[in-house]
Amino acid sequence: MTVLVRGKISDAFLGSIQESGDNFFLTWDYVSPIGVSGRNLIHTPKRRKKRWMGDPLYLDVPPSEQEELFIRKLLQCAVVFDFMDPVSDLKGKEIKRATLNELVDYITAGKGVLTEPVYPEIIRMIACNLFRTLPPSENPDFDPEEDDPTLEASWPHLQLVYEFFLRFLESPDFQPVIGKKVIDQKFVLQLAYCVVQFLEKDATLTEQVIRGLLKIWPKTCSQKEVMFLGEIEEILDVIELSQFVKIQEQLFKQIARCVSSPHFQVAERALYFWNNEYILSLIEENNQVIMPIMFPALYRISKEHWNQTIVALVYNVLKTFMEMNSKLFDDLTASYKSERQKEKKKEKERDELWKKLSQLELNHKSKLNSVPHHSP
Repeated sequence: MTVLVRGKISDAFLGSIQESGDNFFLTWDYVSPIGVSGRNLIHTPKRRKKRWMGDPLYLDVPPSEQEELFIRKLLQCAVVFDFMDPVSDLKGKEIKRATLNELVDYITAGKGVLTEPVYPEIIRMIACNLFRTLPPSENPDFDPEEDDPTLEASWPHLQLVYEFFLRFLESPDFQPVIGKKVIDQKFVLQLAYCVVQFLEKDATLTEQVIRGLLKIWPKTCSQKEVMFLGEIEEILDVIELSQFVKIQEQLFKQIARCVSSPHFQVAERALYFWNNEYILSLIEENNQVIMPIMFPALYRISKEHWNQTIVALVYNVLKTFMEMNSKLFDDLTASYKSERQKEKKKEKERDELWKKLSQLELNHKSKLNSVPHHSP
């Protein structure tokens, strides 16, 4: 039996498993990329390694050996089986399923199990299983509103890999400083690509994914905000209109905040949404909802922003809005100016009040100072 096992995100293993008594013997060729074409990698053999499947349970080894056993089990779970043939390698599939269950329990209940050496092996195992070409749909006429969802054939393994990844990130032992060394931008981008592929298969997940991103939106890291905006654009590229209308208000409130960001790269990345023809068509289709959300931020920035590139992009967006719906644009302009006049009036009244309070304080101090002091 031959399986494809991915190691590092850019590495792969071509392996075979043979039964030997109660154990399975895993042998693989390590291969590394020599060229890249789109999202496909070209590989060439490099060296051979060997590992045993069917390791003991964690309870059966002393604590000093558990880290090594943990890594061995992660390597076992990096083997990807062919589920298109439902009767092939049943023992190997069952061993991997049991091992994944054991990993989930171990990382959930164990204390101090996330040592630094296991981090890269965890990410390799997750990348091996998740970063894959999705199989063709068994029902090309699938209707998410009418038909029951169909799970991918390898879901018995994938479900546990996702569960393990979630427990890994939520573990109190997880150390972000170490995690950042292995969960790099390349890994995140591949993971984001997988999300988009899932949404293309099942559009009904779009609302849940976007609301999830908005819930954990970065507050202080501009680089993460730019990355989130990139992922949102990837999702909007494949979103259906019926799903877009469900998230448009919450989404564009966040985009308005990004456009108003003092960090010009965040504002610039958000304004680039209007260069995307499909997103622009969605905005035009729903301009009655989106224009009132975006207009105040855009109009204010056009008058106040320090970066001329941002100002130029904002003027282009305002021009696009005016061409989409000139009447609504005029109404929003008049309403914004009226609100600004009210705000200026309140600011003036507030300033006058502070001046009066300051004067009262001065008068009070003056009276206190004018009162004669009698010595005892």
